[in-house]
Amino acid sequence: MAGLESLGYLGSFLINLISSATIILPVPGIVFVFILGATWNPLFIGLASGVGAALGELTGYAAGFSGQTLFEGSQTYSRIMKWTERRGGILIFLFSLVPNPLFDMVGLASGALRYPLWRFLFFCLLGKTPRCIAIAYAGYWGLEWLPKWLVG
Repeated sequence: MAGLESLGYLGSFLINLISSATIILPVPGIVFVFILGATWNPLFIGLASGVGAALGELTGYAAGFSGQTLFEGSQTYSRIMKWTERRGGILIFLFSLVPNPLFDMVGLASGALRYPLWRFLFFCLLGKTPRCIAIAYAGYWGLEWLPKWLVG
């Protein structure tokens, strides 16, 4: 954990960009946001992380746009496709606000449906940024009391 403090805002952005860019393979960028929020300004860590995470999701969108069919036979993916057709913005926002592994399917469906890129990115930023800010503040407040709780 001692080495993470040196990463700062750029490191937070890059970690979340990379962790969100992976499709299917979960990389815990959220852990780094929590830890960096304890040592750096949690608002700026959250903002940098949210932007990085949103931009990283463009890989899933691009894969769907290019015709990649990773989940085509999946019943869950079929539902997400229908939901994206009906309420794309709300779906993207809600799924990006709450940490969950299904957001990769939302990105793929959005790309496959040719959902406007700027709208996808907008709703993704709208969800991921407050989530990352909240996690950074949880690290800011949480790591302060954690050692006291562990010691007794």
